[in-house]
Amino acid sequence: MTNTLITGGTGKTGSRIARRLGANARVGSRQGSPAFDWEDRSTWEAALEGMDAAYLSYFPDLAIPGAAETVGAFAELAVSQGAKRLVLLSGRGEEGAEAGERAVRASGADWTILRASWFDQNFSEGYLLEPVVDGTVALPAGDTPEPFVDADDIADVAVAAFGDDKHIGEVYELTGPRLLTFAEATAEIAKASGRDIRFQQITFEEFAGPEIPADVLGLLKYLFTEVLDGRNASIADGVQRALGRAPRDFTDYAREAAARGVWEA
Repeated sequence: MTNTLITGGTGKTGSRIARRLGANARVGSRQGSPAFDWEDRSTWEAALEGMDAAYLSYFPDLAIPGAAETVGAFAELAVSQGAKRLVLLSGRGEEGAEAGERAVRASGADWTILRASWFDQNFSEGYLLEPVVDGTVALPAGDTPEPFVDADDIADVAVAAFGDDKHIGEVYELTGPRLLTFAEATAEIAKASGRDIRFQQITFEEFAGPEIPADVLGLLKYLFTEVLDGRNASIADGVQRALGRAPRDFTDYAREAAARGVWEA
């Protein structure tokens, strides 16, 4: 069996991949043993020791300045240490993410690239959980639709990529099966949870707060004011091509999350 380092191993996609791979996965995180930190290159070699493959999920996002150089350096080290099989989590319509993709391709790895749209799970495991629980999702997002994708679909594609050489050299654009605005997604959550949860469109200046770190704030501004401009308002067939099945629908995600009680006030 292939031993695989899962960077971002406690995140939305990484944790799911690690569970699927079981004993063959090494969770890469600052709290891991050995520890892994994207910003501390002294941790990389130990984390890669004995690994045949790696899942690359850069935090906070491939779009931030310097990310491509960091990911490229890690990919080159991974290949030199024998972890030649690399699966990169990327984004749709992001120039910075595409630079990261080029860096991984140039490393000499056997690569697969997963270009993912916005995660369903941002509403239940990420920065939108608290607003949903509070009853108001206030975002600088208008009527531009997004094909929200389920993190479980991303994990399934990643595991498939590690398990079959036919995925080497493939770029999979991963989306859900339909387009939803943030207001429509919020309405789906309200219906599934039986709660009064509303969406409110605000300006980015109203959204930004002192509690958000400057680098994360810059990333969110880029995503909401540039990437969410309609460039990704289309359905892609990556899940179908990789797995031979349709992607999971947002309604099914919302029903299951609501049944677990994650949005209870």
